[in-house]
Amino acid sequence: MGIFSSIKDAIFGKKAVAAQPATPAAPSPIGSALDAATSAMAAAAAAPPAEVDVDAILTAEAAGKDLNWRTSIVDLMKLLGIDSSLANRKELATELGYTGDLDGSAEMNIWLHKAVMRELAANGGKVPADLTD
Repeated sequence: MGIFSSIKDAIFGKKAVAAQPATPAAPSPIGSALDAATSAMAAAAAAPPAEVDVDAILTAEAAGKDLNWRTSIVDLMKLLGIDSSLANRKELATELGYTGDLDGSAEMNIWLHKAVMRELAANGGKVPADLTD
């Protein structure tokens, strides 16, 4: 699991994945109405989750803490309980496709923060536009 996955899981929450049966289930003796209802329930369970309000979650989490998660990748990672060391930020930068120097510069950190916010939005998060530009 990568650093971004840890960030996403900390914000979105981990979803339990239902185990799929190895073999198809035998036809229901009760009939097709039950089979149709079961199929509809399975489809609803597989539907994508509702959009997650990233701003609201992080703002609530940061209440009373001296962390500026809206502009700082280090503070965002600290808020989520993720190691914000340079080594982890380098790994995150590589994971997200950063092509500049992996030196922990302000440029790298600003790029990382924007990239994380864009990825959260691409994965079902509701992120304000000013955090992704």
